[in-house]
Amino acid sequence: MNIKDILSLPNVIEVRAADKTKVLQELCRRASTAVASPVEFVTREVLKREELGSTGVGQGVAIPHARLADIAKPFGILARLRNPIDFDAVDGRLVDLVFLLLLPQSQPSDQLNVLACVARKLRDPVAVSAMRAATDTAGLYRGMVEDVPSK
Repeated sequence: MNIKDILSLPNVIEVRAADKTKVLQELCRRASTAVASPVEFVTREVLKREELGSTGVGQGVAIPHARLADIAKPFGILARLRNPIDFDAVDGRLVDLVFLLLLPQSQPSDQLNVLACVARKLRDPVAVSAMRAATDTAGLYRGMVEDVPSK
């Protein structure tokens, strides 16, 4: 799995939002247009998953996700938050990087591979540091999809 298969530069954004719900609503609004699914449906499914347990995975990163019956392939949006927010993360840290991942319901084993690929990248301290240091969305995208050499 290559992250470039699920994330394109136009889907890398900077977001200003007051709280977790507002961030998720904004990302779902953008994603619903891209996957041609009603925004209410996408938002409901993402929030339903979030109610099961926070997708704030620690180190300032969250990976909210949902499975949707009406999409054919995985889709992602990467957001850097201008102001870190409380995401109920496992380590209690505020979150500033959010990767919304929408997955087809029909491919359960592929879903785990995609989620693992994204999580692996967002656990890489060199890549995360590059994303946080990026001066624009193009740099943020490169940090997510390219192999960043260790310093």
